[in-house]
Amino acid sequence: MDGFLLKKFTRRGFLENSAKLGFLAGMSSIFLYCPETASPSNEPKTVVEKSGKTNPDFEPAYLKLHQTGELKKRSEKLWALMENCQLCPRECGDNRLEGKSGFCRAPGARLIVSGYQAHFGEERPLVGKGGSGTIFFSHCSLRCVFCQNWTISHLGQGAEKNINDLAGMMLRLQQQGCHNINLVTPTHYSAHILRALDVAAGQGLRLPVLYNTCGWERLEILRLLDEIVDIYLPDFKYWDSAMSAKFSAGAEKYPEITRKAILEMHRQVGVARPTKQGIIQRGLMIRHLVMPNNTGGSEKIMEWIAENLPKDTYVNIMAQYSPAHKAYDYPEISRRITAKEYQKAVQRAKAVGLTNLNVQGYWWL
Repeated sequence: MDGFLLKKFTRRGFLENSAKLGFLAGMSSIFLYCPETASPSNEPKTVVEKSGKTNPDFEPAYLKLHQTGELKKRSEKLWALMENCQLCPRECGDNRLEGKSGFCRAPGARLIVSGYQAHFGEERPLVGKGGSGTIFFSHCSLRCVFCQNWTISHLGQGAEKNINDLAGMMLRLQQQGCHNINLVTPTHYSAHILRALDVAAGQGLRLPVLYNTCGWERLEILRLLDEIVDIYLPDFKYWDSAMSAKFSAGAEKYPEITRKAILEMHRQVGVARPTKQGIIQRGLMIRHLVMPNNTGGSEKIMEWIAENLPKDTYVNIMAQYSPAHKAYDYPEISRRITAKEYQKAVQRAKAVGLTNLNVQGYWWL
């Protein structure tokens, strides 16, 4: 098996194949996808009704802060940070409130959303029967050269939306029966998200909030999210700062910053444990993408997790790396991974005592 390469298995490919299967089977929808390509919404809208299935035994972390007015106050603090933008570890200092784009290339304080959907390609405890209520934000401050969604993260594909639009997306995902609100690449729009969450909570939103991040987060920002985020889903991409600097636009401090960020996330939400129905509503879930030639430092990352977090921390060891965007300009990451490379990461995770692993099989070899 060692001589074979793992075939491409990406989020985008999963969604495209699911749509084709649903069409052939005569199903109206395996997932619901609403691309945000319409013209910008400049006028406030009345968001949708309060209906939608929620767990009566679960209360999201943000609800109390909404009721006390603290959620609104924190959104204002984050909004003010865009004047001399410090929302991500780049701390570029550009005045987004005056229309400057910053390192992330987000167009000032304008909100750009690529799409939202009931997504069935995430981790099983997040998907359940109703799907994960995913909202894809455009642009990104990390800007990895191998990003598979580079048209969204680098080019900013999407449409301008306002705060009420975003709140409406959250409520519609709840109506559709999703198990969570999954905020993908949220860092540079965290102020917008908290404003929208405050609006949505006032209109009946009761789903857990999932912060789906590259892992590269400032502690000061994470502390403002304490008691707001229910589930943290960070990547841990690199162990070696030379690799993060090379492949993620000079982000030399990525390993150091991400380690501290993950510890803070764990402090806030603890170990992710499923309900009797198998759904995770609170906790930390770590993703690590195995990369060719051990570019990410997989074994070191597994060792660090085992040494610094509970052994039953949820860790998804991902095998779907495929060269995209500018990856072919770098020989060491210009191919898919081998079965041996993936197996080494999994074996090390088990050897150091990690017990809650999401491990992918080799049926696609």
